[in-house]
Amino acid sequence: MIYLALFFLKIIENALATLRIIVIANGKKLFGAFLNFLMSLSWIFSTSLVLVDIQSDPFKIFVYSFGTFLGSYLGSLLEEKLAIGKNMVIAITDPEKDTLVEKIKEQNYPVIQLEGTTLDYSYQVLFITTTRKRKQKLIHLIRRIDKKASLIIDNAISITNDMPYQ
Repeated sequence: MIYLALFFLKIIENALATLRIIVIANGKKLFGAFLNFLMSLSWIFSTSLVLVDIQSDPFKIFVYSFGTFLGSYLGSLLEEKLAIGKNMVIAITDPEKDTLVEKIKEQNYPVIQLEGTTLDYSYQVLFITTTRKRKQKLIHLIRRIDKKASLIIDNAISITNDMPYQ
């Protein structure tokens, strides 16, 4: 019974720790602090369980470590499903694909379009903000219209106003 409690406490602690890091990186500080509170409770209980009679029961170390491993992995999966935060997608596309901007706008993605040239080529650069949950849908939309588009995707930590000049 102690092994099971230890195992699940470490899973909870490390899943929360993984999620906490990602939540704070996306600017959700209060939620991150709450997760840290829960994480510390789990840590206190699990550490007290593993330290009692550790010399006579070294299997606790393995259970503790394996719970840590599994908790970290499950935290990553959980964060991926929650998809907290926003992304900035920069699409470098063929200017001949003029329907792309209209299709992006039709799907209610904020987009800024710039024209660019090199010595021998013209292109358009699109700056598009999206939630992480809608990111894949946006990528598929762009690829459907311009298969050769270059995409740069990054976390957008602070977006104060998606389209300030509309």
